[in-house]
Formats: sequence, C-alpha cells, structure tokens
Amino acid sequence: MGKQIGKLFRNKEGSIGIGAMIVFIAMVLVAGIAASVLIQTSTKLEMQALKTGTETIAEVATGVLVTGIEGHNTSGLIDRMAIEIVPRAGSFDIDLSQLVVELSNSSAKVVLRYSYNLLNVTEVEGDLFADAGYAGATVTKFDIIVLQDGDGSCTEQNPVINFGDHVVLAIDITDVFGGLLPRVDVFGQVIPEEGAQGIIGFKTPSSYTTAVMELQ
Repeated sequence: MGKQIGKLFRNKEGSIGIGAMIVFIAMVLVAGIAASVLIQTSTKLEMQALKTGTETIAEVATGVLVTGIEGHNTSGLIDRMAIEIVPRAGSFDIDLSQLVVELSNSSAKVVLRYSYNLLNVTEVEGDLFADAGYAGATVTKFDIIVLQDGDGSCTEQNPVINFGDHVVLAIDITDVFGGLLPRVDVFGQVIPEEGAQGIIGFKTPSSYTTAVMELQ
C-alpha cells in the first residue's frame, strides 16, 4: 500500500514539473513576441524621427533670399525686371529648374518657371537688361543670369545653386503684365522646391526718372 502511495506522489510531481515547463516555455514565447514587436516599433520610430529631423532641417535652413529687385524703364514703363537671389545661410543645394516665381500686380497673378535659357554675366557684357538675358522670358517663363558661381554648379540644363552663388531671375514684365506703370503695388514669392520662400513686395515709384531703378 505504501509503495502505491509513493508511486502516486512521484507521478504527481512529474506532472507538475511538465506543467511548469509548459508555462515557462509559453512565457518565453510571449516575451519573445513582445520584444520583437517593441524592436520593430522602435525601429520605425527611429526611422520616422530621422526623416522628420532631416525634413525639418531642410525646411528651416534651406531656402532663397531675395537680395534686390531692379527694373528697366523704357518710355515711362518698366518693361524688364531683374530679381537677385542667393541661397540662405546653411541651405542645401537649390535646383532652380524646380523653382517657381509667383507675381501679382494687384490686378492679375502669374506663375513663372525656368525657361532653360541661362547666361553668364559676361555673356550679356555685364548688362542685366541686355536682350540676350531675356531671350527666353515669356508670360510664364523666366531666364537666369549667373553673377557668381565659383564651383560651376549652375548650368543651363542643371541650374543648381549653393553657398556663395548669386543669380538673377530675368523677367519680361511687358509679356507678363504689359509693363508696370508708376504707383503700382507688386507682390509675390520666389518658391524653391523645399525651404523658405523669397519675398517680393514693392510699389513702383511715382515717376520714372532713370533708365534703371531699384524697386526692392
């Protein structure tokens, strides 16, 4: 009788051990699955954080700055406009082929893009209002005149500017608005593919007394 009781207790101990092992294995599996989910989640969060950080830096640091706007007067009418731009400090490279100029004379608004007509300042003999610099400018297109480009990054087919570069966006205002008369409010933006926009905002003089005038 005593032998049978001892055998019974040994069988129970074996069953308890197997049950504990099953529970332990189940806990390990659950912990492994949870760890895998946490790792995947943390990886996705890290990638998203890196992407957000890069985009934020590009949005804050990158952009164009309008350093000046000059107009050309012919018989009391501004017929050509030169918008001088540079990259902002710390800016990434800016592709001018993707740049957009929004311009309004308070009566109409136009959107202009690059015409694929680019000249170096020496090609227009130093004259920002020479005919050659506006050969491709239309109601929807602007030309580019390169003033400074030390590394040669700004070419006709690949007009990219970076730190130290200085270019002019040449706009034929006669085509765009039929010219600008005195006392006209003009406003708009120079919008790069990413980053801060350059601001355009001025009022034409009450009278035109010189051939070239600083507008902004």
